[in-house]
Amino acid sequence: MTDNCSHEKPIEDYIRAIPDFPKPGILFRDITTLLKEPRGMRMVVDQIVHAWAGKQIDKVAGIEARGFILGGAIAHQLSAGFVAIRKSGKLPSATISEAYQLEYGSEVLEIHTDAVVAHEKILVVDDLLATGGTVGASMRLLERLGAIIVGCSFIVNLPDLGGQKKLAAEGIEMHSLCEFSGA
Repeated sequence: MTDNCSHEKPIEDYIRAIPDFPKPGILFRDITTLLKEPRGMRMVVDQIVHAWAGKQIDKVAGIEARGFILGGAIAHQLSAGFVAIRKSGKLPSATISEAYQLEYGSEVLEIHTDAVVAHEKILVVDDLLATGGTVGASMRLLERLGAIIVGCSFIVNLPDLGGQKKLAAEGIEMHSLCEFSGA
C-alpha cells in the first residue's frame, strides 16, 4: 500500500534526486532533504506508525544507516524495541551475517545473535526499496533467529526495480510513503 501525504507539500517533493550516485546510471533518491525538515520528519514517522497501528509489533528492525533514523522513532511511537541491522564489522558482540547483491555491487549485513527472541514480531524499516536485496537479507537474518516478519515500511519505493514484487511473492506486507518510476 502507498500513502500520499495530504499536507500542502507531498513527501516526494522533499526528496532530492542525485544523478550518477554512487555510480554512473544510478539516480539516487536522497531523503536527507526530507528528514532535515521538522514537518517532513514528523510526516514520515506519523504515516509509518499509522500504517502499522493496531498490529502486534515487538521490535522494529532498522537497516543501516537511514533505517536507524526512522526505526528508533517508529519503535518509540509503537512502544516496541529496536534492532540494529548493520554492515559487516560494526557490531561488537556475537553476530550472524548474510551476503546479498545490490543493484550496484554486493554487501554483507549482520545482526547480534541475541537481538531478537524466537517468535517476536518484527517490522523492518528502511528508507528505500529498490531490488529488495537489502531488505531480503535483513529478513533472512531475522528469520534465522526465529523472528516473525510482520511487514516492511519504506519512505520510497522504486517499483520498476522489482523489490515490491519480491516481497509480495514472499507474502510480506509492504508499506511505502511514495513511489518513483524508473531507476
